[in-house]
Amino acid sequence: MTTPPMKLKRSPAANSATVTAVKSAASSSQDALAARLLVRETMRISANLATSTGSSSPMEVAAASASASQQAQVRSIVDDVKFGSLVEDGGGQFVDSSLRLICREEIDGRRWSYVAEKDGSGRFKKNSIRALSLQCPQAPTEELMSFVRSYVVPEGFPDSVSSSYVPYMMWRALKHFFGGAIGVFTTQTLLGSVGVSRNRAAPGAVAINWILKANVMTVNPRHDGAGRVGKMIFARQGKKFDCDLKQLRFTGDLLMELGAGVELVTAAVPHLFLPLACAANVLKNVAAVTSTSTRTPIYKAFAKGDNIGDVTAKGECVGNIADLLGTGLSIMISRRNPSLVTTFAFLSCGYIFSSYQEVKSVVLQTLNRARFSVAVESFLNTGRVPSLQEGNKQEDIFNFPWKNKPVVIGSRFKDAFQDPGAFLSIEPLFEKERYVVTYNPSNGKVYALLKDQAKADDIIKAAFHAHVLLHFIQSVNGRQSVSRKHQEYDHSKFAPTSADLEARIAESCEMVSASYGHFKSKTAEQGWRMSDSLLNPGRARLY
Repeated sequence: MTTPPMKLKRSPAANSATVTAVKSAASSSQDALAARLLVRETMRISANLATSTGSSSPMEVAAASASASQQAQVRSIVDDVKFGSLVEDGGGQFVDSSLRLICREEIDGRRWSYVAEKDGSGRFKKNSIRALSLQCPQAPTEELMSFVRSYVVPEGFPDSVSSSYVPYMMWRALKHFFGGAIGVFTTQTLLGSVGVSRNRAAPGAVAINWILKANVMTVNPRHDGAGRVGKMIFARQGKKFDCDLKQLRFTGDLLMELGAGVELVTAAVPHLFLPLACAANVLKNVAAVTSTSTRTPIYKAFAKGDNIGDVTAKGECVGNIADLLGTGLSIMISRRNPSLVTTFAFLSCGYIFSSYQEVKSVVLQTLNRARFSVAVESFLNTGRVPSLQEGNKQEDIFNFPWKNKPVVIGSRFKDAFQDPGAFLSIEPLFEKERYVVTYNPSNGKVYALLKDQAKADDIIKAAFHAHVLLHFIQSVNGRQSVSRKHQEYDHSKFAPTSADLEARIAESCEMVSASYGHFKSKTAEQGWRMSDSLLNPGRARLY
């Protein structure tokens, strides 16, 4: 007797598997042929499931039979059904589920779906809102890196800071690493100078160094006396912290190392411990003032939005972490009783080199005297203004504010002129200007005297004119290149007569009239911001 063919009725689970697989294939980026093959294969498997005795679910069997890429899609859906991330049917309702989509949320690239559960009557149950993550859980290493980034980089990184933020922080961390290591060895030396044995000085140095870092060493009166006097003395630099912040920042780090070196000397002359320790503390407090005063302008250059507080906090955190790591390294090294001189020399060189690279990596958009000179020299020699990166890279960090400059802006009349006839002969050339520019052969300097009506643009133009005149004078002396390394050479080789000097100044006036506007447009195109205050002109005015 022939058995009639059996009519198979698909189970709800099979239907669910078919719908789910179709939706998964339709949402993928594969072509239409692959989608049709997936549907056909899923329906074939579902039809065979009616007579299957296996324990696997229909979706798991379909996932095992599909191709590699399709298998991954079906398996993902299986996991979603098992663990609660259900598939939406397009209307906010989930397939074979009482859950309904409420809204979606995205935080830093990670997405969530908020769903709520309905009861039998179709109403939402109280406190039934669930958050379903649309991403796979992060690996432990990724979670650790995310935790570390929350302490060392600002929110929105890298879009929230400039491109120079990363190299600056790398060199800053390295500098503080060497600084933390040096602190333990210098403190160990101070303890040895007052009679603590070498074996006992090492752990004591660690403890006292920690207290010194916390700035609560109240048993040391020099902290409140000599150290604070040093802070007040260096505060007199005033506006130079804004105009020459890179130079002063590097100067402060040099003073910090000098103070550490003075502390190291106490081991050789312990009977001079008090004066040497006080001198070292003065130097270190001066360095602290410099670091504090120049910190905000540097961090401001990194912040792209109103996040300077976040940038400052993360920058200080990077420094503290590196300092602690350096302290830990010094603890391990000090147990082996190395040569203090050799160890200090190595760590000090690393500290100074890192400090130099740290300030060189800062890209500022403003034109102070050093960067203004670089921009004018490049414009006169090549006809172009350097970019922000080029201009900051060419800035001379060793051009300290107290060194003699070949250009003086806002000088006094008696410094620029010794002969009244020299002033009267060139005065008509500047009748329409609010400044006067001249050259003094006795000291080889170019002076820009400002009139009382001079505004910000007049001061910038006077500075530009002074550099143009200096360029002409250097050309006469055979020095076509005017690099910052040679600007302090003796310019007295050029001793012109009154007629020659007047001719040179008249030539510079023509040059400035024709090129100053072009120079301003070129600097604006490169992103530079010119400010008369950063040129730090003198207060003298002619009237």
